[in-house]
Amino acid sequence: MEEINVSHIQDTVLWATFAVGLAFGAVSHRTHFCTMGAVADVVNFGDWNRMRMWVVAIAVAALGLQSLSIAGQANLNDTIYLGTQWSWLSGITGGLLFGAGMVLASGCGSKTLIRLGAGNLKALMVFVIMGLTAYMTLKGVFGVLRANFLDPVKFEFSASPYLPEMLASLFAADTTSLTAVFAIALPLIMLAWALASKSAWNKEVILGGVGVGLTVAAAWWVVFQVAYIPEHPDTLEAAYLGTYANRAEGFSFVAPYAYTLEWLMFFSDISRVLTVGVVACFGVILGAAGSSLTEKSFRWETFQGVEDTANHTVGAVLMGVGGVLAMGCTVGQGLSGVSTLSLPSFVALASIVGGAVLALKYQTWRVERMF
Repeated sequence: MEEINVSHIQDTVLWATFAVGLAFGAVSHRTHFCTMGAVADVVNFGDWNRMRMWVVAIAVAALGLQSLSIAGQANLNDTIYLGTQWSWLSGITGGLLFGAGMVLASGCGSKTLIRLGAGNLKALMVFVIMGLTAYMTLKGVFGVLRANFLDPVKFEFSASPYLPEMLASLFAADTTSLTAVFAIALPLIMLAWALASKSAWNKEVILGGVGVGLTVAAAWWVVFQVAYIPEHPDTLEAAYLGTYANRAEGFSFVAPYAYTLEWLMFFSDISRVLTVGVVACFGVILGAAGSSLTEKSFRWETFQGVEDTANHTVGAVLMGVGGVLAMGCTVGQGLSGVSTLSLPSFVALASIVGGAVLALKYQTWRVERMF
């Protein structure tokens, strides 16, 4: 049996993820891909174009991952999204907090990285505070509250909360073939809705949606096809090299903020190693920086006053806490999670959108009170 070079595979995983992160950052910056902006466009102006771009990205990512799963090249049950125990109170509360936070902080986790790459110093502060509060929610004082009061409120699924399988069970006893049909049909329905409007057929929507969706699918491919080894030579167990929790990890930008800060602060500690989440953060920043420099839009930007600083600070805290509670952000749940077609991911995504809508309505109400 050929000996497995674990170190070489891990390096390949990290470099491949970094490259995908570069592409994600560049495409998102160039096409103005932004979940908060998409929701704001709908609420404030009735413009659905960026929302359609976002749905295209979800559909493309889901088609890519579901195709891998049907071909036997991805085990969706190895992700965090399809467990039978669903801490629904944490998920919904976290989604609402994250959605409100991204409005106050002028963007979600991925948008913060993109703004940082384009020279926005406000995004640097959001990154640090969000990473710190995410760590506090994972392992610190907020983590105690999460573990004792929110996470224990659970719903137990009788089987996997995999939507295609749940739908197939309503129509047939043998669900294998029908599950595969639903796995492809659901993303196609989303894609059809997104492209149903003539206004969606423009360069920005198509390139942004397809480009971002492909990078999310590519990140899944790297984890399932490159990072996975059926038997680690040290533990003799299956492993996902380069991941933080030895599980299949797609793109997400909440917990990786915390792990990035940890890696930077404990760099000399050899037990702290780079993971796919950390290198993805660096990749997105540099990809956005490259895009902004080539189109000559890079510029330094800082706070406009006390209120602006306070909004970004509070928003970063809400995103750090909420993102951990919801087990992901608009990318971690909204793209990676939903691409697994997990029911809890759809609920978390709806909660994030709901939190953003409430925050946008509140901002409008505040402005109207001033006049």
